[in-house]
Amino acid sequence: MAGAGELSEAARVMGWIALGLIGVAAAAGLWLFGVARPLWSFIGAGLMLGATGYAVQGRPGLAGDPVQAFTRPMPVDAGLIELRGDMFGRYTGEAAYMVMADGLTRAGNPHAAVQIMLGGVGHAPDNVALWTWLGMAYARHDGGAVSPAARLAFARAMQLAPNHPAPPFFLGVALIQSGDFAAARPYWARALALAPKTISYRPAIAERLAILDKYLAATKP
Repeated sequence: MAGAGELSEAARVMGWIALGLIGVAAAAGLWLFGVARPLWSFIGAGLMLGATGYAVQGRPGLAGDPVQAFTRPMPVDAGLIELRGDMFGRYTGEAAYMVMADGLTRAGNPHAAVQIMLGGVGHAPDNVALWTWLGMAYARHDGGAVSPAARLAFARAMQLAPNHPAPPFFLGVALIQSGDFAAARPYWARALALAPKTISYRPAIAERLAILDKYLAATKP
């Protein structure tokens, strides 16, 4: 009869085989679905990170233990995601981080979304898009409040790109989601002032600012 050590070793070998099959399936999926080549290295890095974790901590001999799913799925505004793509681009390395953070937020795991964005800014500390979305991730993580950590992330984004409309615009979004409409108004006005006259997303900023002004006028004491 095989000993416990032999069973554990066999389970580990089977684990590596399964991991290899996952890698092959992932590569085939990337090719079949036409994922942009620049994103391949990012996805590959994620798979390698998982493999490293398995190598270090994998214990396939242990019995399975069911876990609970994330408890509170959180919606992500599709219009804001579209506008983010207009402002920062959709097929860039930083976009991959933001898309992953969006998916984790939708699944109800804003903590993991923050960790993804922290990894992004750690990899590219001068990237304005990553710092901006780190601010959004912190705001979602903190229940909609614009916490000091969120403000710090937005401030860093504005410091890196003082003439880019996206950081003040999304800070305004975070403030509105927290219920602080009046505080959001100067940031949206700044974003509109910074947006070039001919840029495609300028009307979207102007429309939102006009709606906000109407709301503030209607609720003025």
